Amino acid sequence: MSILSYLIVGLVMGTLAKAILPGRVNGGWISTLVVGVVGAVVGGFLGDLIFNRGISGFFSLWTWLLALAGSLVVLAIYGVIKGRKSARS
Repeated sequence: MSILSYLIVGLVMGTLAKAILPGRVNGGWISTLVVGVVGAVVGGFLGDLIFNRGISGFFSLWTWLLALAGSLVVLAIYGVIKGRKSARS
């Protein structure tokens, strides 16, 4: 996939991940984009590791599902890290 494809998939999947796990990440569309793009990369890595099939193309359903799963993982990890920091303060 191209960089533009990763940005589009990242923005859409980051938005869906924030809707599924609300309250984890505060911020606007830039934080949503970062969560989604990092999630797409993580999802592709995990998909390749577990299912031996990573992110393939923009119009592949598998790509979108892996990006969503990766975005949820990234968002959950961020929530745990953020929770630890706020508990210390």
